[in-house]
Amino acid sequence: MNAATLVAPFDLRIRQYAKPDVLEPGAVLLAMRASGICGTDKHTYLGETEQYAGTDHASSTPFPIIQGHENVGVVEAIGDEGASAFDGSPLSVGDRVVPAPNRACGHCRFCVDDFPYYFCRNLENYGNSLSSSIPPHLFGGFSEYLYLLPNTPVFKVPEELPDDVAVLTELFAVTHSLELAGRMPRPAGFRTGDTVAVVGVGPVGVVHTAKAALMGAERIISIDRFSARLDIASDLGATDCIVAPEDPAELSSAVRGLVPGGVDVVVDATGHPSSFGPAMSLLRDGGSLLEVGAFVDLGPVDLNPASLLGRNLTLVGVAGEDARCYDPTLKMLAEHHERVPFHRVVTHHFDIEDANQAMQTAVDAGDAMKVVVRPATRSTGHEASTLG
Repeated sequence: MNAATLVAPFDLRIRQYAKPDVLEPGAVLLAMRASGICGTDKHTYLGETEQYAGTDHASSTPFPIIQGHENVGVVEAIGDEGASAFDGSPLSVGDRVVPAPNRACGHCRFCVDDFPYYFCRNLENYGNSLSSSIPPHLFGGFSEYLYLLPNTPVFKVPEELPDDVAVLTELFAVTHSLELAGRMPRPAGFRTGDTVAVVGVGPVGVVHTAKAALMGAERIISIDRFSARLDIASDLGATDCIVAPEDPAELSSAVRGLVPGGVDVVVDATGHPSSFGPAMSLLRDGGSLLEVGAFVDLGPVDLNPASLLGRNLTLVGVAGEDARCYDPTLKMLAEHHERVPFHRVVTHHFDIEDANQAMQTAVDAGDAMKVVVRPATRSTGHEASTLG
């Protein structure tokens, strides 16, 4: 069977692996349906491999790897003793599922104290920290099959949900950042009727746009360099769209022209440090900045603590998705997908054998949003009509 394997930065090859005949107890083998190319995958391909930088669990990608952690698949086999979904229900062969991209250890301080699972100090990451050099090799979604280690969180996909929406589950789970802001007291936080600005409406930003609309934001200002992305943001709930100017001062003037005094919440989803200062300038006094796009180390930013203090700003870093958000996210997507065109976020499909073209499209094409890699011979039966 084939899998797209990143041997080193810029070196993505199709390699063949044996399909596992025997699974360890509690393990699950998925026949892949779809795997989204994440911003992290692009950074790794480009050689930007330092993740969780500045923490005591910082890591660097161990090559070779099979990338792909935004996955949808069908249970093909289960190891002895069986396996359960995250909600406790038993998994069966034939179940269509979304697996979490990470597996926590369950015994470190953060696991025991019920933190979001990405705080785990022994975290294993599909498509990121698990090398394909280690048997059974299949630890990423750019493959015909994905091997899930025991105790990996797995979530059943509602029957009515198309694959091209289900593949967005991990992205939408990151939008727990807005729910976190919703629990903050004033002057910070997010309330129904507030104004939200989203800086950078690639896949992470555009799902925050959609989530803010579903949570009752009165005004949502989406900002990006590419008009095609803004068109999708508009369809998913943005009330105002701004093509990002070269001069950050012009952006601040444009936003404050729409919302005098500044917005309540800014989501900075560009993944680039140059947007941090301009994003903060859009806030009202007492507003909240949600930083959700800087998973890999791209360099420092200038920050004057007096500005943070004097304006009573709240800065929130969100390092990933909360596993506890997956089932509610799938329920939300199933409830709204016929009314809200979530599937438009997926703009391109490529077969595994064309993974190089898929990655180049994700990296270079300004009109690309979520690029999906899938097996060539497996008809999903759950697809929405998209480009690619």
